[in-house]
Order: sequence, then structure tokens, then C-alpha cells
Amino acid sequence: MLIAVQTERVPGERRVAIVPDGVKVLTKLGATVAVAPGAGAAAGFPDAAYEAAGAEIRDAASEADLLLSVQLTDESVEAAREGATVIGLARPLDTPELAAQLAARKLNAFALELMPRITRAQSMDVLSSQATVAGYRASLLAADRLPRMLPMLVTAAGTISPARFFIIGAGVAGLQAIATAKRLGAVVEAYDTRSAAAEQVESLGARFVEVDLDAGDSEDSGGYAKAQSEEFYAKQRELMAECAARADVVITTALVPGREAPLLITDEAVAGMKPGSIVVDLAAANGGNCAPSKADQEVDVGGVKVLGPTNLPSDLPLNASQMFSKNLVTFLQHLAPEGELVMDLEDEITKGALLVYEGEVTNAMVREKLGLAPAPAPSAPEPPASGEAGGDS
Repeated sequence: MLIAVQTERVPGERRVAIVPDGVKVLTKLGATVAVAPGAGAAAGFPDAAYEAAGAEIRDAASEADLLLSVQLTDESVEAAREGATVIGLARPLDTPELAAQLAARKLNAFALELMPRITRAQSMDVLSSQATVAGYRASLLAADRLPRMLPMLVTAAGTISPARFFIIGAGVAGLQAIATAKRLGAVVEAYDTRSAAAEQVESLGARFVEVDLDAGDSEDSGGYAKAQSEEFYAKQRELMAECAARADVVITTALVPGREAPLLITDEAVAGMKPGSIVVDLAAANGGNCAPSKADQEVDVGGVKVLGPTNLPSDLPLNASQMFSKNLVTFLQHLAPEGELVMDLEDEITKGALLVYEGEVTNAMVREKLGLAPAPAPSAPEPPASGEAGGDS
């Protein structure tokens, strides 16, 4: 099996799908790995490191059996041959038209966002690993832009009070933002619609903001926060404004895939914040949790800086790539335990992450987004002969 690792096509993307350590694992499985020249350079992995790990340095997209990218785009897979398999982040619920393009080109595709949230797949969960990087970077970004220090200091020149952070959303990114802000010496408050998150927040030394609102069934079967009613969000916004007014930094992380991000910090709430305060909106790609936020821009509202970064993991590409690569290599070990791809359509992980198979969009939610009828059950390929690769890893 020939695996091709591409140079990323999305502007500003500095990560790479596979790092040299990942190449070593894949070649031990019997696969040939070809890395496009310079693909890992922006992440700190030169071509020489890939060659030393056993990779070929060449663009093999047009002949590869398996094409790997961090972010899949129509441009990144345009050279793929018919019948090849592509794997990467595809934002399938936000940009379902990409799935339709992949299907039209008769490619098989796995979208890493669709990885099932089950115990067996934890080590393959790219969203969690990259959210860890994003949450860490969000707190550092806020600290860098804030016109004050974070920890309390007692000096001969007087006592400096600690900065106050308010973090909305206690998922992976939010919890990492909390942990980072605490390590930097800030006083941290956090809120999440899921009451179960209180214990996690408090375990990191932050105060969980208690709100008297009925969130109902606030968590889906995959562990993500579910969208709530507009009445709920209206009441929530009032409480968020009170918390934001006493904070120096607000970090928002509330995002439901495939939907516009819920508005949590209104224009009025921003106006009520102290001049010099910072808002880091991690939901800016889907419209933002903060009314003034704009994707990949910094907006000044009466002295309050509102930041809308959409790809914070790319700011720390070395570690982000290492984590992404580990997740992806583990997934490939599952798909190709002996170096050849095995499409076990009965397997929960394989089926869950599958976006397109043999020219057909297979994911039900994406099909609905595209206005397609429910897909017929795909037929599994012929089982391998005795002694060949097959089954789960």
C-alpha cells in the first residue's frame, strides 16, 4: 500500500498529517510512505527527518492508495486517482458540499470529525487532541494581549491583584484553557450547560459558575454539549454578561458542529466589560459566541479586544502535528493492521468515521444536509483470503 502525505493547501495551515515517528510505524506495517517535499517543514520536521524514518520524498498523490491531509479540501484531493481513499479533517456538517465532490470523484473518504466517541477510539480522537492545543493556546493568546500580568504579586511597589478569567464551555478546549490560566496565576471561573462538568472544573482549581437554568438533556450520546432553545440562551446571555463584566479575559468554546454557534456574549455584554479586557472566541468559524467577533480578525470595541482565531493548533504546529499524527497512525493501524486497507463496514469505528464509500455519501447527517435520501446499506468487500490482513487491530 502506498500512503501519500500532502503539503497542506489551506492558507496558514502549518501542521502536517504524519510526523517522522509515524512514518516508522507505518513502514513497519509494510506500507510505503511518500511525503511531499517540504510537507513538514512549517511544523519543524524537515525532509531529512522523514527520509531517516524511511519515507520517500516525492509528491505521490496521483498514485497513492491512501492520501493523508490535516484538512481535506477539493484542491488537496484533486490529484487523487479514482478508488483511492483520503483521510483528514473535512468539516462534513459545516461544508457537506466537499463530501458531494468526493463522491462525484469516486473516492473513499474518512472524516476524522466523525470518529465515534467510544473508549476504543479515544486514541484516534483528533478533535480532542487538537482542542487540547487550542485551549492551551487560547489562554496564552489572551495573556499576551492583556495589558496586565496574570498572577498576584506582592512587591515593594505594591500588591498586584490577579487577573480574572471567565471560560464558557468546559469541554476539552475549555478545560485546557482553565488549566493553563490557573498555572499562569489567574483566578478562573467557568460555566458549562452540563452540570457534570462542575466536578472537572473544580478539580482544576477553578470556580464553577452556578446558574439556575434548566438545561434539560444538555449532553448528546457522544459527550458533546447539545444545542438549547433560544429562550434558554436568552436567559443564559444575561448571566454571562454579569460574569464577563468582572473578568479581564473571556474565552468562549461553545460550538455545535453543523450549526451556527450560539450567541452568548452580546454587544451589550462587551460594552459592559472593562477597557483592556480580552475575548477569545473559539467558535468564530461558525459565527462566534461573541457578537462582535469576526473569523481570524481582532476587533476593538471600546477598548475591549475581541479575537476570533479559527485554527489555534496551527500556532503550535510541532506538538499539534505530533498529536494529530499519533491519532491518525492509530486509526491506520486499525484500518490496515498488516499494511493493506481493510474496509470492515461492520466495525463501529470504520463505519462511524466513513464519509464517502465507492462514490456514495454514507453518513446520514451529511446526506440530510445535502438533501439526499437515506443511503442504502453499503455492501462489504469480499473478505480477504486465509492468511491475509483482516478484522480489527
